[in-house]
Amino acid sequence: MDQFHPTKRVLLQTLVKLLETNNPDQINSDQVLELSGVSKGSLYHHFQDFSDLLESALVYRFGKFVDVSVEALTEIIRIAKTKEDLISGLKQVTRASQARDIQEPRFNRIRILAFAVNNERMKLKLSFEQDRLTEALADLFRESIERGWGNPAMDSRTIAVMAQAYTIGRVVDDISQVQMDPEKWFYLIDEILEKVFFAR
Repeated sequence: MDQFHPTKRVLLQTLVKLLETNNPDQINSDQVLELSGVSKGSLYHHFQDFSDLLESALVYRFGKFVDVSVEALTEIIRIAKTKEDLISGLKQVTRASQARDIQEPRFNRIRILAFAVNNERMKLKLSFEQDRLTEALADLFRESIERGWGNPAMDSRTIAVMAQAYTIGRVVDDISQVQMDPEKWFYLIDEILEKVFFAR
């Protein structure tokens, strides 16, 4: 955000802060202008409309999630000396990202993705961040194949999308009245890692 014009940065920071405690549909331009101290004219100088500002703030939040994920994946492949090291690191990430007590970040990710469904401008903005995450996962898998650990019959990008699908799919249980045993969920993912993604 540092590369933005100061006024644009203040508008984005204000909206990002509001998104910490509000859903996108609960926020309007008057709130942002009042909290930021920026004039309506300045808002429309830096953004096409309020929706453009909202989309930019949502993409920024999504990008922060991607930054953390990419950093974790990069570190896992960097320190792994064996296939077992790599799988162990991925299991730790699975348990951290899918723990029951961090439902809210999963819900936020779903909200942001859903916001782009019928919004081509938002979809275009979000695609860069989404592709960055998918490529980081695909790179990890490609490198694991080069090291002789990954299943060469599997396509790296397909694996990357599948890994994200089961993470996002965790939300299905998050909203259920009768929830599954999380250890059984982790066991299933461990089996997918060991017997599909990294089977040789």
